[in-house]
Amino acid sequence: MMATTSIARRAAELQAFRISPTDSNYFACLLDPLADGVSFTLVVEIFEPGGKTPPNTHTIAEEAFFVLAGTGKAIADGGSRDIGPGDVLVLRPGTEHVVENTGSGKLYCLTMMTPNEGFAELIRAGTPVHLTDEDRAVITGAGRC
Repeated sequence: MMATTSIARRAAELQAFRISPTDSNYFACLLDPLADGVSFTLVVEIFEPGGKTPPNTHTIAEEAFFVLAGTGKAIADGGSRDIGPGDVLVLRPGTEHVVENTGSGKLYCLTMMTPNEGFAELIRAGTPVHLTDEDRAVITGAGRC
């Protein structure tokens, strides 16, 4: 049984990881089973300009992307769709997909996978990354009304 019934964390405490040193995206961990004992993984996924995920699928998990900032393209179900701030993409289990940054700046997505399906383990086994001031500003919503 967990000792607490709530979890609170500040942006300054977030850890970030790049799954592979050559990847063009990295993850700021908000909540996950390894650190927090939850059944899902919630991250801010940050794509460098031109960055993208490799084509991937999930056997049992649904994955949702909510675009916080930047522009990109989501490729799934044999088609593609432009995405930008406020857009949401939900991928059902078994759907092969790619999310790509098509803008000149970074693309930021609030990404959730439920259930975790090994996502947190994959992320946390990666290379630690330093979040930039820009990354923290987007994550905290600094400068927005």
